[in-house]
Amino acid sequence: MGEAIWTIKGREFAHCNCAYGCPCQFNALPTRGNCLAVMGVEIEKGHHGDTNLDGLRFAGVFAWPAAIHLGHGEAVVIIDERSSPAQRQALLRIVSGQDTEPGATFFQVFSSTLEKVHDPIFTKIDFEVNVEARKARLAINGMVTARGQPILNPVTGNEHRARFDLPNGFEYSIAEAGRGWATISGPIQFDLADSHAHFVNLHIGGTGVIRDR
Repeated sequence: MGEAIWTIKGREFAHCNCAYGCPCQFNALPTRGNCLAVMGVEIEKGHHGDTNLDGLRFAGVFAWPAAIHLGHGEAVVIIDERSSPAQRQALLRIVSGQDTEPGATFFQVFSSTLEKVHDPIFTKIDFEVNVEARKARLAINGMVTARGQPILNPVTGNEHRARFDLPNGFEYSIAEAGRGWATISGPIQFDLADSHAHFVNLHIGGTGVIRDR
């Protein structure tokens, strides 16, 4: 088990209902008491065992009634329609925290807090993300419409750049902070406006975040 079983290297956009900065990044409680989130990933290079995952995309929509660690969450996973049956099975195992050391990745940690997981959806995922520019666009078959942008200075209107540096993080080492908007329908429904987003060069495997040198 571990890195030899699966690895993913790519880009991630995540957006939730918290204020800019997201208290989760500091082990604090969510801004509004609950957590609503959407995330998308584009795999540049990846594998699960002998199954190649290069070029595929996947996304997730999540809702927790309180802080994530208190559980009772629900989720729906969306997998790239271009994936083969073997690739679909591989991605579902990864995002559900299987073949992963306990506590090593956000996939495994989040899955342990879910009370209801809806049937996976296999469909077209339109996704663009530029981590350095803090910009993203995620569109999924009328079910997800989300976008990310840089934070703007309220006085000058200039772009404001801030980053998270988590040397022991289970999602990333470095993330760019931004803001986002989203409209979510389907099994889980909510709207988000001008709230937290982050943009990540993702490199992760079954033993946790791979710390690029």
